[in-house]
Amino acid sequence: MNAVGVIVEYNPFHNGHAYHVKKTREETGADIVIAVMSGNFLQRGEPALLSKWDRAEMALKGGADIVFELPYQFAVQKAETFAKGAVEILYKAGCNSICFGSESGSIADFQATLRYMKKHNHLFQQQIKHHIEKGVSYPKAMSLAFQDLPADEEIVDLSKPNNILGFQYLKAIDNQGFNMQAYTIKRKNADYHDEHFSSQTIASATSIRKALFSEKNKMAQIKQYVPEHTFHLLNQYIKKFGKLHSWENYWPYLRYKLLQTNQEELKAVYEVEEGLENRLISFALHADSFKDFMEKIKTKRYTWTRLQRTCVHILTNAKKYEMNQSKVSYLRLLGMTEKGRDYLNKFKHQSDIPIVSKLSSFYNNQIELDIRSSRVYALGAGLKFQTKLLQAEFNHPPIYLSQNK
Repeated sequence: MNAVGVIVEYNPFHNGHAYHVKKTREETGADIVIAVMSGNFLQRGEPALLSKWDRAEMALKGGADIVFELPYQFAVQKAETFAKGAVEILYKAGCNSICFGSESGSIADFQATLRYMKKHNHLFQQQIKHHIEKGVSYPKAMSLAFQDLPADEEIVDLSKPNNILGFQYLKAIDNQGFNMQAYTIKRKNADYHDEHFSSQTIASATSIRKALFSEKNKMAQIKQYVPEHTFHLLNQYIKKFGKLHSWENYWPYLRYKLLQTNQEELKAVYEVEEGLENRLISFALHADSFKDFMEKIKTKRYTWTRLQRTCVHILTNAKKYEMNQSKVSYLRLLGMTEKGRDYLNKFKHQSDIPIVSKLSSFYNNQIELDIRSSRVYALGAGLKFQTKLLQAEFNHPPIYLSQNK
């Protein structure tokens, strides 16, 4: 069976994602679509709107055949590390190709960019260092360094978020020596960070989340931008767990953690460095909300995204030594279709790492971080629903979608 991989977060699954999955099958001719999906906390340091189980169900109903979880160690990370872990999982899952959405839409241009960046890597790294020394954030320094390089018409615009991720996927394939073909689908209409609805049927996940968390919850307003099953699962989740997850749900826990942890303990947490612990503790005393806290701690040096990730690591108590990027050591199965199950039954005998469908039968240090993050995530549900979500990490079987559903 020919398997193609997609790297996703589905927060939530919307019409643009459905288009991507459909075009992925068409462009690659694959028999199986395997999604590697961030767990309960996402690459930009945000809690997912709804749990990984519900998002896995969205993915399967939206056209994926298998959903594996991207371990926390790779999921809540900068783009390069996120891409490295995701690509490795897809390779270990037997994918011979990947397909990603991008603003560019030209895989030839991505390949040209990879060659170009290899050629100019020394100058690029020098320029990044130069801009960081001026006090700008790492992503901004990368963007400025890219602009400093000699012009070339074939190069994709690496200031665009999906182009950045796409480039990192190709780089991860190349660096790890994986025999995988890459495809890209041009994104339709909405930009990744669009906060407003810009077409009749396609909207960014950002604009959908903004509508859901507006003062007047605009659930009805998002209906045209998401498949029917997504709309149903969002409503069902609110009934089941009291609310959708947002950072404000976790602010009391983060504030408590910051005010009860001494500076030395905080310095051991991943991404807490250069005296950041003092700033975090100081402003935790004065902020009234998570948004207020973020606005107070943000500087030119640290982006909002980087600081959000740091806050997640504080909540999960992810230490520097735990987040050292090792190899992927397991495939955590979140869900499968009937076709996906047939694939796994054949593939599991070839896999050189375990496929984990039940936590009680597997344990290692990498998965310990996933367990801790799921426990923290459960605290964002309504108070009387938290136990149910806490238990799901150990009790929830992989989602199974039969052909007649």
